[in-house]
Amino acid sequence: MGVAELTQESIALHEMVSASGDPGESIEKMSMLLKKIKDFVQTENPNLDSPSRGNSIPSSCSRQVSAEEAHKSIIIPDDFRCPISLELMRDPVIVSTGQTYERSCIEKWLGAGHETCPKTQQALSSTALTPNYVLRSLIAQWCEANGVESPKRASSRPNKTSSAFSSAERTKIETLLHKLTSGNPEDQRSAAGEIRLLAKRNADNRVAIAEAGAIPLLVGLLSIPDSRTQEHAVTALLNLSICEDNKGSIITSGAVPGIVHVLKKGSMEARENAAATLFSLSVVDENKVTIGSSGAIPPLVTLLSEGNKGKAVRAGVVPTLMRLLTEPQGGMVDEALAILAILSSHPDGKTAIGAAEAVPVLVEVIGSGSPRNKENAAAVMVHLCSGDHKYLVEAQELGVTGLLVDLAQNGTDRGKRKAVQLLERMNRFAEQQKQAQALAQAEAQN
Repeated sequence: MGVAELTQESIALHEMVSASGDPGESIEKMSMLLKKIKDFVQTENPNLDSPSRGNSIPSSCSRQVSAEEAHKSIIIPDDFRCPISLELMRDPVIVSTGQTYERSCIEKWLGAGHETCPKTQQALSSTALTPNYVLRSLIAQWCEANGVESPKRASSRPNKTSSAFSSAERTKIETLLHKLTSGNPEDQRSAAGEIRLLAKRNADNRVAIAEAGAIPLLVGLLSIPDSRTQEHAVTALLNLSICEDNKGSIITSGAVPGIVHVLKKGSMEARENAAATLFSLSVVDENKVTIGSSGAIPPLVTLLSEGNKGKAVRAGVVPTLMRLLTEPQGGMVDEALAILAILSSHPDGKTAIGAAEAVPVLVEVIGSGSPRNKENAAAVMVHLCSGDHKYLVEAQELGVTGLLVDLAQNGTDRGKRKAVQLLERMNRFAEQQKQAQALAQAEAQN
């Protein structure tokens, strides 16, 4: 797109806004026009220096991504851009309408008193911001694949509770902690419930609660018999884990065995939140070994089998599982493949697995894995290749055909079925390709 086309679009947009059209449509078109102008400027001016470029970006988000400044010629996928700043997101969060924004940008929007979603103009039923771990992982993978420095998230507030909290608020938290240690089951249950809500409310609360010493006390409640208290405690830890600094504190407090206990024995909501807590903690690489060796995988498989696939995918489990598949020790390959086989049957799971560049790993397992792992890898490939020929082509280029023939003859019963399904899809695709080529040749001759 050139200057003339951009000018025409600008004029058309001005006329549309002047005519008092639909405000949502106007905002959407303005956003798209700004992105086109930005892409044009980056393409036509690759040596544009960062100070002048920085002046054109909203001040709240102007210094988010050094990666973009160092690699201006790379076109960033639209889904990876914040709809407000149009910049590569470093800390994507989901609002109540389901839209994703860069945390600092949407927080500024909400802080200005807005009660609507900037992109859709729908009223927000809640101002809660949920971390989008899946998108964050996909952005990191995209950066690595394109040689772009992965954007760093902002660290926790440097001054923490000293200026953010009044003495009355700190006293309230201390009172709740005193109830947690009282030994009275009802006091413990109500206090854990209040801490759960406080930790959900905002970042300042999460910092203050952790600094007051709540984490070890909540960990202690994970193993008590009362299911409601368990649920409050594990959910409070989930909410606290949103703060990056708290993740390490939760791990060092010995929380993982207790979380796994809840994952096995708790109520359905407690089990779901226990799984989400483990996924949240696993975002930090150092925590993966602790979680992987904790016995969390079997109860997680059970939970997913009961219909919680979408929640797990949105919590960011797929990138974690892919890392377990490729780690040199390989101690969690069986479990990771079993979970991927379950998740691949869900649309979101299929998308996330494809985006994680799983095909080469799956082909390798089909060729050299154990009988059970070959079976599960083939099952994932069946779902991945359903309706999307690019993965089928990629697998063929990696030599999967001969491996599937062997699996169809010598694999487990389920492995044989999955291998035959894949081979049949490959044959159908080859026939479609031949027909398309013949048709193209016939049209060319005419």
